Amino acid sequence: MLPALFLYVSLVNDVRSLISRNDLAAAERAARVYQAQSGQTPELAAALSWLARGSLDSRRLDQAESYAAETRRVADLLLQTRKLDADRYLPIAVGASIEVHAQVLAARGERPEALDFLRRQLALFGPTSLHERIQKNLNLLNLEGKPAPPLEITEWLGSKPVPLSTLTGHPVLLFFWAHWCGDCKSEVPALASLQRTYASQGLVLVAPTKQYGYVARGEGATPPVEKKYIEEVWQSYYAPLGNLPVPLSATNFLTYGSSTTPTIVLIDRAGIVRLYHPGAMPESDLSARIQAILKK
Repeated sequence: MLPALFLYVSLVNDVRSLISRNDLAAAERAARVYQAQSGQTPELAAALSWLARGSLDSRRLDQAESYAAETRRVADLLLQTRKLDADRYLPIAVGASIEVHAQVLAARGERPEALDFLRRQLALFGPTSLHERIQKNLNLLNLEGKPAPPLEITEWLGSKPVPLSTLTGHPVLLFFWAHWCGDCKSEVPALASLQRTYASQGLVLVAPTKQYGYVARGEGATPPVEKKYIEEVWQSYYAPLGNLPVPLSATNFLTYGSSTTPTIVLIDRAGIVRLYHPGAMPESDLSARIQAILKK
């Protein structure tokens, strides 16, 4: 049996690694050995939350729901004596338990119940780091087909943004990105190609971002220092996109639930959201969605 100290340090990584190899049984065993030795800890809650996600990905809905409920019980017990965002693992655990429970409800055809649950969780955890993640899940269930929420444009990089309401008649592609995000940088060639192909047909690309309180290597930074760093990152990695508007606002990330970067939002000529997609997308898929809007 592995020493308790080793288990304490490596549990979450071990469970994630086993789940990535589709070995949920071994991941479960690792979590239970740790639990027997170390009891209820934030690391256990995080490991259980990964088991919930792994089960959901495998479409084992009952198992996913069971792990999500256990994650929440462990986390709620721990939250009696500590604050959510003062811990490394508790936001991961609680966020995943909320996400999995809502997705299980939706997968069972209980969409109204999923939305009600998420709204209650947003009211409970709105002032914490979970706001964006909960809003993301609300948007996944409820944003497509609805008018695009307005963007806050009090601060920006590049050309001055205009309100989305003034872009009626144009399809709009919102690309939420972060200065530290490798997947965002990898999406640049596809975005530049889409821009070349569809700008003449009215496509407008807007790239919202926000400040995170740090710069390279996680070094803490004041807002002016970080803004200068974001400008440098933009000029270095995003130059193929030209001088497009880059609204700089944490509010936009809360509104659009952009806890995942990139988050891609496609808005039609009437200002209606037609695609809400946390994560990168292949150029071919995005192109097909843009073409569908242009044909209408």
